[in-house]
Amino acid sequence: MFGLSELALILLVVVAVVGIKKLPELTRSAGKAARIFKSEAKAVKEQDRP
Repeated sequence: MFGLSELALILLVVVAVVGIKKLPELTRSAGKAARIFKSEAKAVKEQDRP
């Protein structure tokens, strides 16, 4: 049977292999989400001003 450290290592390798292929897509998505969050926060802040 595998121990916890072996399973963690296997999981890390799988995530690294899959993540390398998806990294550009993930960074674009994260940037887009950050821009949307920032604009929404700004809109709420401006809306609260009397």
